[in-house]
Amino acid sequence: MPYVITCGDEGVQINEGTRLGVVGAGFKVPHFSRIVTSLKKLFDKDIRIAANEENLWIKQQLELATWEQTNASAQQQTEALADQQELLYAGYLPFADPRELKHGIKGHMVRPREVHIATKIAFTLGGGEQTYHLGQYLVSAEWVSSLKPTEAKEALQVQVNFYQSIAGDNRLAFAFEEAGELDTKTVDKNRQVLYKLGYTPSE
Repeated sequence: MPYVITCGDEGVQINEGTRLGVVGAGFKVPHFSRIVTSLKKLFDKDIRIAANEENLWIKQQLELATWEQTNASAQQQTEALADQQELLYAGYLPFADPRELKHGIKGHMVRPREVHIATKIAFTLGGGEQTYHLGQYLVSAEWVSSLKPTEAKEALQVQVNFYQSIAGDNRLAFAFEEAGELDTKTVDKNRQVLYKLGYTPSE
């Protein structure tokens, strides 16, 4: 199953492919190139990347006024990232029935438009999203033990802060998803790094 980097928005559903969540599909995320390098080494595969409709991170980063502008920019910026990072650009995930994209990826947006309903952030440690859950934002953390702790913290915290800003006063819980193709030693290292950086699963 091919891996695809997408936004961690809870509305992004990948029907064919395994999702690696990075806010804005990595656009303006600190150390994204290092993250991609690590993911390529870990999975030894060509990794895909996909844009999605109604990407609030990109709208805010570019200070755009409308979703029309945002949707166009998301596609342009994600395709540019694909070129820069030597990823395979799969296409665009819309609010519609599941769409066949390029490079073996299929997916769509499933949350209500302009509504966010996630109550937690799921960090994937072992190989991307194994089970889709509309109630959680997704943050890829397979790579955390490959970066310096300060870099890992910076890359993770901007994502956590963004999702928490959407949730407002409702404190987001943390969850770890450890299943996947990576060996237990790598998963254990990632878990230890997350603990040291202050990210622990909520009770």
